[in-house]
Amino acid sequence: MGNWDSHGSLLLVKAAIWMKNKKLSDSFRNAFTGISEAFARERNMRIHLAAAIICVILGLILRLDAVRWSILFIAIGLVFAAELVNTAIENLVDMITNEYSQKAKAVKDIAAGAVLVAAAVAVMLGVFVFLPPLLRLAGLL
Repeated sequence: MGNWDSHGSLLLVKAAIWMKNKKLSDSFRNAFTGISEAFARERNMRIHLAAAIICVILGLILRLDAVRWSILFIAIGLVFAAELVNTAIENLVDMITNEYSQKAKAVKDIAAGAVLVAAAVAVMLGVFVFLPPLLRLAGLL
């Protein structure tokens, strides 16, 4: 296995040292590059982006108050953060092994489950945010 020990930690430590950012601006540039790559490569990131844009447009139409906007942006951020972490975990697992592994599958499934939980919470928050204004608009509240 070359430079890898039984857990692959030697190479990961070397990579972490090599990738250390020298300046704060490097940290931000790398972070924005990672976000950009996730949107370019991951279909689910683009789906979440489309949903977020629809929610923001609906929020503008309904003229949400500051509290509802806050809840909406927390929900959107939660989903994006979960999807970014999931993408990083999937890429790391793929980098570590090319062979099928039940443990690798479990890691990927758990990370995907975190995104599902975040998305479900976002939907529940969306109902809380949008239902009352929609009912008011329809004259039902």
